[in-house]
Amino acid sequence: MGKIIVNGGNQLSGEVYINGAKNAVLPILAATVIGNNESTIFNVPDLRDVEVMEKILLSLGCDVKRIDKMMWVDSKPLNSIRIPDELVREMRSSIILMGAMLSRCGEVIISYPGGCEIGPRPIDMHLKALREMGAEIEESHGFLYCRTNGLKGCEIQLDYPSVGATENIMLAAVKAKGITVIRNAAREPEIIDLQSYLNKAGAKVNGAGTSIVIIEGVDELVDVTHNTMPDRIVAGTYMAASAITQGEIVVKNIIIDHLQAISAKLREAGCLIYNDSNSLKIIGPKRINSIEMIQTLPYPGFPTDMQAQIMALLSIANGTSIISETVFENRFKHAEELTRMGANIKIFGKVAVIKGVKELTGAKTTAKDLRGGACLVLAGLVAKGTTEIENVYHINRGYEDFHITLKELGADIKMIE
Repeated sequence: MGKIIVNGGNQLSGEVYINGAKNAVLPILAATVIGNNESTIFNVPDLRDVEVMEKILLSLGCDVKRIDKMMWVDSKPLNSIRIPDELVREMRSSIILMGAMLSRCGEVIISYPGGCEIGPRPIDMHLKALREMGAEIEESHGFLYCRTNGLKGCEIQLDYPSVGATENIMLAAVKAKGITVIRNAAREPEIIDLQSYLNKAGAKVNGAGTSIVIIEGVDELVDVTHNTMPDRIVAGTYMAASAITQGEIVVKNIIIDHLQAISAKLREAGCLIYNDSNSLKIIGPKRINSIEMIQTLPYPGFPTDMQAQIMALLSIANGTSIISETVFENRFKHAEELTRMGANIKIFGKVAVIKGVKELTGAKTTAKDLRGGACLVLAGLVAKGTTEIENVYHINRGYEDFHITLKELGADIKMIE
């Protein structure tokens, strides 16, 4: 499983370049199966989740070549409708292949997805929407057997602006007959990136980034080249690393608008942030201010994927902070691990009350999920003594060479395989 060992107390400084976004590239790679075409994707991060998606594409019969940050996918040889069970269990976002495969083949067999243990993320909205478009879906022995004689465009009202459901419907609708309208669609930037890829391939998608997305079905797609957007959560994590260590880090290759909610809370915590068009400098305060209330929300609200990292920061703040987690249940597993390090955190259902302590102390901890793992590394950067974080594979799902980048910024950190 591997572990990261951090000796705390070093101030971080330097520059970090942000790679392509995991949550953008995964749905784009799923979309490559739709068109019976060739896709060349640049700025592809070297992550465990991307490896899993690559294996899924290969298992379906696609040709895939990967050179450095470029991935080339030829979906013309696709010859299977079954997504391998062991790969689906590794990664929840594999569920978006349902819409893409129904669009391409009219049939797909997939098991219920796995991934991080951050509480139930039901796929009911995905299934309901695909059924409305004309898919027949049977659930049996943990598998979903999906088929259609042809998807048809329709109006879909989402009960919640789910990112995965929005993406799945978009992928299913690309070649559906007629027009599909998604109301209460998720507005995350990654959905705009997916729209950009699809439209370059010849799809007709409008409205991504707003609550109404309209897709007019087309008959075929063409070869496409696309550059993946930078990862706003990775950028936010390095911003938090600068904040927690009284550091001074310049974060490069970012889209400033994507980071507004994160920047606002870090300023509230006492950070100084300066930005130009595609980079920012963040200077951490001598003592972190507590934050009265943070509520995780769909974009453009404060991202649930930054909740754990901000909790590490607030655990040494001057005063008491409250975090309300509204997006996922069971996403406070890192709080128990922070408490091992001396943090004073009380959990009441979906609310965490964090009373700042003067210092954290190193301890043996375990990453329970991706962002929780990043949170423990951040806590280790500032803790007195040595912190060990086990289950590093969680961190590798979403951060490329995390320990190496932090070491280059001045951290005393190493990974043991």
